[in-house]
Amino acid sequence: MTLLFVQLALMLVAILAASELFTNALEHLGEKLGISEGVTGSLFAAIGTALPETTVPIIALMGGTASRAVNEEIGVGAILGAPLMLATLSTCLMAIAVLKTRGLKGIVAPEHSGFTRDLNFFLCAFLIAAGAMFVPHHAWEVRALFAVELVGVYVAYVVTTFRASAGLVEKGHGTEAPERLLISRFGLPTSLATVVLQMILGTALLVGGAKGFIAGVEGVSHVLVGISALLLSLIIIPIATELPEKVNSIIWARHGKDTLAFGNITGAMVFQGTLLPGIGIMLTPWEPRLEVMTGVFITLAAAAWLRFNAKKSGVVLWALLVNGGLYALYLALTLGR
Repeated sequence: MTLLFVQLALMLVAILAASELFTNALEHLGEKLGISEGVTGSLFAAIGTALPETTVPIIALMGGTASRAVNEEIGVGAILGAPLMLATLSTCLMAIAVLKTRGLKGIVAPEHSGFTRDLNFFLCAFLIAAGAMFVPHHAWEVRALFAVELVGVYVAYVVTTFRASAGLVEKGHGTEAPERLLISRFGLPTSLATVVLQMILGTALLVGGAKGFIAGVEGVSHVLVGISALLLSLIIIPIATELPEKVNSIIWARHGKDTLAFGNITGAMVFQGTLLPGIGIMLTPWEPRLEVMTGVFITLAAAAWLRFNAKKSGVVLWALLVNGGLYALYLALTLGR
């Protein structure tokens, strides 16, 4: 048992190191391209830090373990657990990180139009993904339409976000990389070529770490009798793989970069709520099991609460703490039955 948790810890270190390499490179790419913090946070950084939880279900569904049933449970759990974690625990931890300096009635003030756009797209997409769970398995044409629609939602989101970029840069929301390119510390110049090289290195390390993490989750599920790989994947994988978003958003919030802090979370929610559910709809049973629907309901409630509190002045910190309470409710409902 100890060796299994050591394996999970080592693979987690690899995943986090890979995410740091990838995210750092994306920030420099955003600066070189002269795009807004909204694009860098909601698209570039969000996709980069979402790679761990994105890679895990894809590798699982491609044959991460010898058991097809386990692969499908890990895939579904990782796909649905990621937006659940982002909408609840990640936003709460970001609020806690700045609670001392801003106070309970203080605010986190991301750029309003981008913040609300992210939440609107996510709520639309996740409702579509939830609806697909009630489509019979044999109606693959209908399920395919749901999957295509989700891809279309993300394409529309990317186009809309990029279109808003130029105007935001003119208003002073341009991207600035917070630190030097990591591989430049080895004497390499900071150029487009080295940025791409660092992205490739990060991706390669990420795939290896995700593969090992999947094997570790399967091992833990065999030891912890009575707890399915699906439930473990809904809880353990998101807690581990969402760490890049949590850490990055906390750092950005503490530095007063609220647009990057929240964009990193909400942009990842849109990414995780569109493309990956599309894969899940086509490659897994994607059915309304109790633990799955509990997670879906809590995720939608948390995202709707954020959207309700998305005022032009920002989001009050106590409202973000409510999202943490929703995650605690999810744990109580799923682990307590």
